[in-house]
Amino acid sequence: MALEYPYSGATGVPRRTIGGMLWSDPENKTPKFLREAQERLRRTGVLLALAMVVLMLVAGGR
Repeated sequence: MALEYPYSGATGVPRRTIGGMLWSDPENKTPKFLREAQERLRRTGVLLALAMVVLMLVAGGR
């Protein structure tokens, strides 16, 4: 007997799981250097936004 398509409600081949998570799933944790780079980019974005506001105020005041 042929297997049904997954969307038809057939279970297919059972997988080894722990709490609904597949064994092959990677950890959902980013490396430290990427977290640091994201923080640096976030601070740079805030700094650029503030610099643009100041620049617009200076340009508008002249």
